[in-house]
Amino acid sequence: MSFWDTPQRGANSFNRLPPTQAYFDALAATGATWVRLAYDKWPTDERDFLVGDSDGYDGLIAEDLDILVATLDRAHNAGLKVVIVPLSLPLMRWSQNNHGQFDDRLWEDHRNWREAAGFWRDLAQALRDHPAVAAYNLVNEPAPEREGGLPEHAPAAQASAWYAGERGRGRDLPAFYDKLVRAVREVDPHTPVMLDAGWYAAADGFGYWPGANRDARTLYSVHMYEPYQATSDPGMFKRELVPYPGLAPFADGQQQWDAQRVSGYLQGFTQWAAGVGVSPRRLVLGEFGCLRRWPGCPRYLEDVLATAEQAGLHWAFYAFREDAWDGMDYELGTQPVPWAYWKAAEAGDPDPITRQGSPLFEIIQRRLRAASP
Repeated sequence: MSFWDTPQRGANSFNRLPPTQAYFDALAATGATWVRLAYDKWPTDERDFLVGDSDGYDGLIAEDLDILVATLDRAHNAGLKVVIVPLSLPLMRWSQNNHGQFDDRLWEDHRNWREAAGFWRDLAQALRDHPAVAAYNLVNEPAPEREGGLPEHAPAAQASAWYAGERGRGRDLPAFYDKLVRAVREVDPHTPVMLDAGWYAAADGFGYWPGANRDARTLYSVHMYEPYQATSDPGMFKRELVPYPGLAPFADGQQQWDAQRVSGYLQGFTQWAAGVGVSPRRLVLGEFGCLRRWPGCPRYLEDVLATAEQAGLHWAFYAFREDAWDGMDYELGTQPVPWAYWKAAEAGDPDPITRQGSPLFEIIQRRLRAASP
């Protein structure tokens, strides 16, 4: 847990192939100290990497576990710490691996949590002694509220009333996490756990939680892409672009978004933590970003980073040298990638593009260098 006692700055790796040693070395050279690593896109002989089949968990897939451990070894060789983050769990397959369909099964009944707890017990037992692992991020961007009747970014009073009716049922995210943490602690008493807020890790997603998790080795994480339709919606280039600063769609209306609004929105997270007695050193901005071709992206990145630094949050930008999607690969600047990038992705070959850096990436790079020893 001592790793998290000082602010840590890093990146997300959601690549379609297990990252190479050169990849991790390049990330470490930026000044990053950690990487949030998702494996769900990696090739496997099974339906779902590591889980085998999210429709029915029956133990870790040994061959996939070997690939994951070898990847952790490479990160360790580069001097990076790793936070493991599954995008899928038993009875909750990540939508991009599920024909674009949101999988709500995990949240329909609390009895459906059993296999997810078993998966995490197995994974923690397998990884508990690996020197690279700095935390288990139990699931990426959970959204039990989505099919449960709570609107995204609902007012605090509405969210609290909703949760009062869901406590002890399948959509009780704090109780779900408690079950998984207890499963982890059966085999690993030391490795920190990281918990994403609800509604896809929204910065206001912890608002209805009545308290913190009982485990002292817990980190709390939110993601920042708001206002999403302005910053990150892939369809944004088919309509008039939303300026930043400027008016943008949010919740059920329009709001002025600028540095002050970014700061105010993220303060909901830090204020919740203060109210339930969680130290700022246990708070993480686990993802943030904007589409690199959006004209407002440079200013937006500056404002999000400034807010995170002022609050003392740990942070990880999305994403470093992603080989499946170029939208937030800031080293590429604002130009389209050549056809060779997409041809390699279609063929399952390594990414052939050499990154040269860009003024856009320099916004992040300056913060990483400033934090480097």
